[in-house]
Amino acid sequence: MIVAGFFFAVMGVLVKIESEKFSSAELVFYRSFFGLVFIFSVTKFKGQSLRTNQISKHLTRSIFGFVSLLLFFYAISELPLATAVTLNYTSPLFMALMTPLMLHEKPKISLLIAIIIGFIGVIFLLRPSMHFFELVNGLIGLFSGFLAGVVYINVTQLGRSGEPDWRTVFYYTLACSVGAALWMLFHQFHFINIEDFGLLLCLGTTATIAQLAMTRAYRTGNPLVVGSLAYSTVVFASLFELGYWHEVISPSRLLGIALIISSGLISIRSTNLKN
Repeated sequence: MIVAGFFFAVMGVLVKIESEKFSSAELVFYRSFFGLVFIFSVTKFKGQSLRTNQISKHLTRSIFGFVSLLLFFYAISELPLATAVTLNYTSPLFMALMTPLMLHEKPKISLLIAIIIGFIGVIFLLRPSMHFFELVNGLIGLFSGFLAGVVYINVTQLGRSGEPDWRTVFYYTLACSVGAALWMLFHQFHFINIEDFGLLLCLGTTATIAQLAMTRAYRTGNPLVVGSLAYSTVVFASLFELGYWHEVISPSRLLGIALIISSGLISIRSTNLKN
């Protein structure tokens, strides 16, 4: 999971750099298409079937995932990297809110506490002193976290239906590639040069490595430990932001990040441990 956290943070850096030229939809396409080709090639090599009887669930997961990724990349392009990543990692809080409804599980007091702590952290992170457009961009990043929470519940439902991880990831990358390609076709498309190609290839590679490492971590590791270490992405993103852009995180944003991480850890612990 630490490997995944590192490469997700590198992916964020590449998205922020390339967002100066490419739109969020274009970056989603290049990020997804590489993974799609890789997964398709591996499944064909291993003789694994891509047929499924859960197509409606895959469609729901993929659409929400595509929109969440699109908004997340947009937030990265408009906000400090650590702020955008942290807002996306509010997903466990929204999972805590929606799980009782979608998975018919009894809510816990500890989850309610986590939600309160988390949204206090969001207030610190999106300070009322923000300019209007920065606040709007922050709310877009927060909404990407909400959709990511919906996606993780959809993934849980697919897992309970017996769908393998690789098939779920395949349909997700397929939907993202098609959706982003259509956006590029009707909205805008920028030609890429050799330097852009190298960076975009790195974007797709780091995203795929991170996705595979995360999948393996959740499949073979302790979910409580893995879920907690997922927040290493925020730490790596903060370090990259300081090292590459020389941006120092303000005390109020640092407190907001700490509160959101703490609430996420409480939420993960409450979700994975028995009453």
